[in-house]
Amino acid sequence: MNVLSCSINTLKGLYDISGVEVGQHFYWQIGGFQVHAQVLITSWVVIAILLGSATLVVRNPQTIPTDGQNFFEYVLEFIRDVSKTQIGEEYGSWVPFIGTMFLFIFVSNWSGALLPWKIIQLPHGELAAPTNDINTTVALALLTSVAYFYAGLTKKGLGYFVPSIVPIPVMFLGLFTSGIQALIFATLAAAYIGESMEGHH
Repeated sequence: MNVLSCSINTLKGLYDISGVEVGQHFYWQIGGFQVHAQVLITSWVVIAILLGSATLVVRNPQTIPTDGQNFFEYVLEFIRDVSKTQIGEEYGSWVPFIGTMFLFIFVSNWSGALLPWKIIQLPHGELAAPTNDINTTVALALLTSVAYFYAGLTKKGLGYFVPSIVPIPVMFLGLFTSGIQALIFATLAAAYIGESMEGHH
């Protein structure tokens, strides 16, 4: 019973830590949810920049491309090359996902360096690049994880998980080895500290 109460207290402590905030933030209340408005505002600006520039440049494609069309074709070719290099011959269906991730992150980072976000006043906090916030990083990581598992399951079915199960005995050996490594490191650290505290003879 004592172990259970310690576990519950530990979970309560972790929940309290999750509420810690650094700085001030501007929130919107939508339904029963509290939404981080700073990230949404700057993300919408980045999305508007991407959609607006693509629409303006590529709305009327020319046989002899304009400078803007030429630039977008170069960017698309670059994204295709990256996708083909990393994914292989079945890269085609993944170009939109990889391209969206690349362009959103690239324009977000540059918007943080080039756009004067701080001149826009908010009731609380200040605007910054979307990639400056952990929420954007977590969202992009979750999207990538979903894409990772989707790609593996559609290609290999449930057999996709077999390589994760096979090396379990090797993992136990790794855990044992890491325990020995920790013991050796701690012993050496204690020996050096003890040596430094000994008086000179």
